[in-house]
Amino acid sequence: MILVTGATGNIGRTLVKGLLAVGAGPLRGLTRDAARAAFPQGVEAVEGDMTRPSSLGAALQGARSLFLLSRMGPDAEILRSARRMGVEHVVLVSSITVQSHPHLGPARENLAVERLVEDSGMAWTILRPTQFASNALWWADAVRERRPVRIPYPDVGLPAIHPADIASVARAALTEPGHEGLTYALTGPERITPRRQLAAIARAVGRDIPLTEISRTEAHRDLAALLGDEAASAVLDITGGDINEELLTIHDTVPRLTRVAARTFGQWGAENADAFR
Repeated sequence: MILVTGATGNIGRTLVKGLLAVGAGPLRGLTRDAARAAFPQGVEAVEGDMTRPSSLGAALQGARSLFLLSRMGPDAEILRSARRMGVEHVVLVSSITVQSHPHLGPARENLAVERLVEDSGMAWTILRPTQFASNALWWADAVRERRPVRIPYPDVGLPAIHPADIASVARAALTEPGHEGLTYALTGPERITPRRQLAAIARAVGRDIPLTEISRTEAHRDLAALLGDEAASAVLDITGGDINEELLTIHDTVPRLTRVAARTFGQWGAENADAFR
């Protein structure tokens, strides 16, 4: 039995479909509302709340593998429960900032979860993706309302990754031997700037999308209102304010482990065009 947390999210939804496609065996998706989950046939929907590990007993019962998103709840307690219930292998989604920006608060928090997984007594595989292509959804309201998209570092290109490629690597780690005890850096196939991302979305929706470059100070004010001061500063550092080679490096992990070329941002834009219309 494989338990997928975040099973209705960008990664989990695709992971569930991928596990079904390869006949991975019994599958269970964790959701807060089983009636609305709409999982494919063959996936058991089990209700639970990651912020309340005491609610996860039914989901963990009989599970031998666990797909876990970092920092969605009290990870130490979740992992203790998983081991107590018989989970043998955890595939954790962390962040590439653990290696590129270890001094930042969110990166330190992700590293702490990685250490918990490594010390859990269960086998583990750690995935460290870079910037998600789906972060572009932050622009969706402005695009739909035909307002200029405000961006602080429009010409800094990062190797953004399609969430489906994270799911594909997770599928391999959950179903194939040889991934236990390994940590994988995950990126897309090319560096792509926000300006080029917006152009790809414009092609997908069939109209021009205006871009306005803003200062870091302006961007921090907007982000801090949503994320808090420290997280806003971290986001701005890793999207342009404090770029280093570790963050810019393109890794071949996705094609090497999945035997399929990594998806481009343009593919993500075409698949998600309706979100911007």
